[in-house]
Amino acid sequence: MTLWAQDEHRLGLLPVVRRVWAPRGQRPVCPVRCRFQWRSVSGFVRPETGQTWWCLLPTVSAEAFGVALASFARDEGITARRRAVVVVDRAGWHVARGLVVPAGIDLVFLPPDSPELQPAERLWGPVDEPVANRTFADLDALDALEAVLVSRCNALAAQPGRVQGHTHFHWWPRERRPRNTS
Repeated sequence: MTLWAQDEHRLGLLPVVRRVWAPRGQRPVCPVRCRFQWRSVSGFVRPETGQTWWCLLPTVSAEAFGVALASFARDEGITARRRAVVVVDRAGWHVARGLVVPAGIDLVFLPPDSPELQPAERLWGPVDEPVANRTFADLDALDALEAVLVSRCNALAAQPGRVQGHTHFHWWPRERRPRNTS
């Protein structure tokens, strides 16, 4: 059985603004246009190993979360015999009555209002790095945003040590290894 954590993060036309260095006496400029169109990045992380799995979705909903869970289960080989526990928060789409959870996945819910306990929350700083202080003009520009996010998620997937350093809390339970019955 493997132990994962999952969370979603919205990125879009409203930019991620961060502090930057500027020469003394000059003020850095970051154009901001308040537009509320986005894409949702769904990130699954296995804190013990730093392994990640990513999915870009057009929205957050029970149906979209179900699609993400099904794709995750398929890609990671999760079945009724090869199980995974996924730790999630209590977002409305995680607890929806119509949510379809694939066989082999058991959802464990964090206490209400406790994002500090969610290891997947720590993924968003590194994901935001290439889009910080950048603006995307309109929904067509979201294709460019998606390309940046795909590239960034692939780069983070190739750096499990870095991801583990961000997400593996000292109190996170260890995964039990299956006993050899031969």
